[in-house]
Amino acid sequence: MKNVAISVGDLNGIGIELILRNHDTISKIVHPIYIIDNDMLLQASKLLDMDIPSNFNTISPNSNSFNIKAGEITKESGAYSFSSFKKAVELAKNSEIDAICTLPIHKKAWELAGIPYKGHTDALRDFCQMDAIMMLGCPKLYVALFTEHIPLKDVPSYLTFDRLNKFLLDFYSSAKPNSIVGVIGLNPHAGDGGVLGNEEEIIKSAIDSANNTIGKNIYNSTPLVPDIAFSPNVRKEYKYLVAMYHDQGLAPLKALYFDESINVSLNLPFLRTSVDHGTAFDKAYKKVDISSQSYINAIKYITI
Repeated sequence: MKNVAISVGDLNGIGIELILRNHDTISKIVHPIYIIDNDMLLQASKLLDMDIPSNFNTISPNSNSFNIKAGEITKESGAYSFSSFKKAVELAKNSEIDAICTLPIHKKAWELAGIPYKGHTDALRDFCQMDAIMMLGCPKLYVALFTEHIPLKDVPSYLTFDRLNKFLLDFYSSAKPNSIVGVIGLNPHAGDGGVLGNEEEIIKSAIDSANNTIGKNIYNSTPLVPDIAFSPNVRKEYKYLVAMYHDQGLAPLKALYFDESINVSLNLPFLRTSVDHGTAFDKAYKKVDISSQSYINAIKYITI
């Protein structure tokens, strides 16, 4: 089995409960190594009234302990979650583990802690000096995002031939799709021949160039109309889609497969997976039902 470093995410949220609740299941799939110190682990287990498994392997991050404040945004929890994540990346870069899986962080908590990144993927790009690609989904459908956490008004100017062509080539080499990938247009009706926008000309040129470089038509020849890209008939044709911006891809994906979806960072020296949900502060430490499917799927993806 593969050795997987698991960063614990924001300890004021549900990540640590997912870890403790699913340890037995996860341990049958991989060898998990949790990036948390004994003091924080004991504090969380007492608040949750959950036992710490006897075969629970941990490595301490380089961070100070703090008092967990369930459901609150604090700089202390932000600093700890970043340190846990950074330690997991360090283990991966040193080839001490085979992959990493991250539990959810809170972006505002990172900001309060002075962390200069908007999220895991931004940090990974800097740590590895590579253009990490964010892909989300489940075996029924995966969606890769050409742009992620940028304002919607900035998307059209960011969309250039060179950027999209490189993205498509990087996605192909790292995701290794075994079927045609659908690239979604930017504008309503995919521009309607230029009536509603001409960005689709850039998209089509990048598609043609990528297909020529790859040597086969791995991408659809014409950008998909956005409002039908996630319709049942189109989903039958594509296992992978490329969305031009965050909500174009993730709003329909989460409407369809919220509990099942995961987050995967591609085009890096190592594999990183994550749950596709947030810290769920409204449920943290309240001993209510929380879905574990995304976490389990994120671990299973590592074994593919």
